[in-house]
Amino acid sequence: MEFDGERIARRGIVVVTLNYRLNVFGFLCHPGISKEAPEAPANFGHLDQLAGTQWVKRNIAAFGGDPDNITIGGQSAGGGSVLAQIGSPQAEGLFQKAIIQSGLMATIYPNERRLGMYQSLAEAEQEGVKFFEFLGASSLAAARRLEARYVLDKALEYRRFWGTVVDNVYCLGNGLERLVQNQARTVPLLCGHTSSEFFSTPRVNDMDELKSVATQMFGEDAEHYLAVCGVESSSFDEAVKAASVSRIEYAIRIIGRAHAENGRQIPLYYYNFDAEIPGWDNPGTFHSVDLWFFFETLAKCWRPFTGKHYDLARQMCNYWSNFIRCGDPNGPDATGDEMPRWDPYTPEAPFAMVFGDQAEFSREQPSPLMQFLVDHYFKEER
Repeated sequence: MEFDGERIARRGIVVVTLNYRLNVFGFLCHPGISKEAPEAPANFGHLDQLAGTQWVKRNIAAFGGDPDNITIGGQSAGGGSVLAQIGSPQAEGLFQKAIIQSGLMATIYPNERRLGMYQSLAEAEQEGVKFFEFLGASSLAAARRLEARYVLDKALEYRRFWGTVVDNVYCLGNGLERLVQNQARTVPLLCGHTSSEFFSTPRVNDMDELKSVATQMFGEDAEHYLAVCGVESSSFDEAVKAASVSRIEYAIRIIGRAHAENGRQIPLYYYNFDAEIPGWDNPGTFHSVDLWFFFETLAKCWRPFTGKHYDLARQMCNYWSNFIRCGDPNGPDATGDEMPRWDPYTPEAPFAMVFGDQAEFSREQPSPLMQFLVDHYFKEER
């Protein structure tokens, strides 16, 4: 219900949603598959998305759309899929703008789960061989004779995250790295996160381990990092909490700086969703709660939203629709008054639109820890 596109369509946007294969059906690899189809050995879920976008390109004019003004968007895994499409040479020319909600993520501390995977084809094939053994299938033909429900149940039992594979056909490498290294498509981006999702915290048991991780990660800059985390003046728990940082914010700030250093004259619009969410469970800004607002579908949710939430949802849907239409989220509200101005992100003005009790453009600088991490990333890159 939260993905109902009616409210966006009422703003003059032609909204198209598509389905794609998931889990083992969308991302499993196997030597038998690669041998059978070397032109498409992996990433079948992404190829479904690609086919859907190609269909839109060919047919959207018949529905009142502009085939030369297409925006692709996704949230969570869908945001990761948008990143994959941006980086794929096979998607060249299919879209002009992109929206990535809670789907850009960078690894910060050791032993973090690497969402999105980006395994090599050879690695993914060997994982597929192990999964076939788990299925009890001796060959590709034998696996194909199995019931889909059985394969799905066994995949869930197998407990593995199946994601994007670097097959050097559709995917040429890690999507974030390709974007940072100026190897991906250059399109206007609108991206952000909720205020409480996907924080990275060092996995350490005491202060000595924290100092060891700092030395391992930052070398000669370790003391600077530890000072920023307040190690000398804080308890262990306080220092670890101070070291916690948003993986999505980190990725977006890296992209913003890379855009500037690579001379890309394209806008990047950054947001942070920090609204008060009502309900008996006091949920905070949990992963995906912002979808009710972007799609302006609050009335389909059981939560006791009030007037301020509906006002915020209306404005957020306006911003998204404006960006889809022309690559700039700014414009008038339903009242005719201009909404708070949302400026593009730049290293000189690294600011975000904050969706709290109301939409407000924040000119607050990133935290000292975030500044340190981004600086160190580019120091290492050089």
